[in-house]
Amino acid sequence: MDERPETELISMPATPRVSTPEILTPSGQRSPRPATKSSSAAWTPTSFISPRFLSPIGTPMKRVLVNMKGYLEEVGHLTKLNPQDAWLPITESRNGNAHYAAFHNLNAGVGFQALVLPVAFTFLGWSWGILSLTIAYIWQLYTLWILVQLHEAVPGKRYNRYVELAQAAFGERLGVWLALFPTVYLSAGTATALILIGGETMKLFFQIVCGPLCTSNPLTTVEWYLVFTSLCIVLSQLPNLNSIAGLSLIGAVTAITYSTMVWVLSVSQPRPATISYEPLAMPSLSGSLFSVLNALGIVAFAFRGHNLVLEIQSTMPSTFKHPAHVPMWRGAKVSYFFIALCIFPISIGGFWAYGNLMPSGGMLAALYAFHIHDIPRGLLATAFLLVVFSCLSSFQIYSMPAFDSFEAGYTSRTNKPCSIWVRSGFRVFFGFVSFFIGVALPFLSSLAGLLGGLTLPVTFAYPCFMWVLIKKPAKYSFNWYFHWGLGWLGVAFSLAFSIGGIWSMVTQGLKLKFFSPN
Repeated sequence: MDERPETELISMPATPRVSTPEILTPSGQRSPRPATKSSSAAWTPTSFISPRFLSPIGTPMKRVLVNMKGYLEEVGHLTKLNPQDAWLPITESRNGNAHYAAFHNLNAGVGFQALVLPVAFTFLGWSWGILSLTIAYIWQLYTLWILVQLHEAVPGKRYNRYVELAQAAFGERLGVWLALFPTVYLSAGTATALILIGGETMKLFFQIVCGPLCTSNPLTTVEWYLVFTSLCIVLSQLPNLNSIAGLSLIGAVTAITYSTMVWVLSVSQPRPATISYEPLAMPSLSGSLFSVLNALGIVAFAFRGHNLVLEIQSTMPSTFKHPAHVPMWRGAKVSYFFIALCIFPISIGGFWAYGNLMPSGGMLAALYAFHIHDIPRGLLATAFLLVVFSCLSSFQIYSMPAFDSFEAGYTSRTNKPCSIWVRSGFRVFFGFVSFFIGVALPFLSSLAGLLGGLTLPVTFAYPCFMWVLIKKPAKYSFNWYFHWGLGWLGVAFSLAFSIGGIWSMVTQGLKLKFFSPN
């Protein structure tokens, strides 16, 4: 046993071979304490907290100072959170992960918009249809990566919503003007389109299941819209984005299943005798041009969902060592792999099966019109029921930004969270507003083209601009030219596709007015 005095034992300097204890960081992650810097290293506020300095101090004080050192090293990377975020449905819960990200992205990325892609091919033909679909897929995947990286582009700041990132890039007022309208319009427009396709699909499902036993006074199409809207409102009472992860999983599974069923059932049946793959000819050159623009708008609308990327990523915890962009990008890659497996087969297979005889309502309308007597009723009814489940799930995630905006306005004025009655009131109001818009504008394919045109900058243009303005690449470099050019190209396409969508809606409205029977 060593006979030296206790004070001498305590004052002995620690040798370099002694292992240093672990540090418990504020994020709860344990990591080994960094090695002692050499005397020539620059002085830092924590450099005095070294093993040599700590050696004369007792163990409890040593642990306190070591933990303080870990805190001081991490404090510069802590995110400053807005207390109001804890009251809002998007940021109320932050326990998301890569699986949740995959579920939400699949639910948002695969849906009814894939069913109308063959309609675009009837105006574009084989070559331009496949080329435009491929370019749009690659383009939107790149802008998705940009948004994921920009979520925490500034240390200590998380851009939890698309509008917040736009404000950081374009300025407070201009960012709101540029981003608020298309994102809210995309939420409301998608909800309206979901009510249209969901209500019509419920009607077809009822007719298939009921068959000749149907009553003499079945529900009208508008009444089916109302039934579907009521179901959406009931499900919308789930409080926040993370709470609908189960619904997103159901929506993703059902969307993948019915997308596969629809194109497999279509290509397995004999094709119509009068089928043709030539693009539909319009009476005038301007009519053909506007039809092509509307078709490209439908392709662009197939890749909506970028207005939800930052919102989905904001539901994940994030630290300096474990940033949220890692699980978000992992989940996004998985989801968009399955999205490609859905949209390309349904576009190519649907156009191959029906050609330019494809109805304006898309694949479901074609399947019902051409093969109602060829496919077993049970199989056909299952496909239609899966579409209803998918639409109900997609309505929830696309409505969440609108719910968040309503509640943000309420909480900023009252400085208190929404009560359950206020929250329910907002969601009932949004559901029925979407219902009335759907009743007034029941033109699904034209609505898809207009939505694709007006909201195209959210997916294809704004992320490129925001990358340049926030990351600030070298001026006149390839990176600078590439992103500015890609962004302005997206703006030009947006204007052109919007004009095509408006023209298509006007022409279909006139047809209904002057040529439909009373």
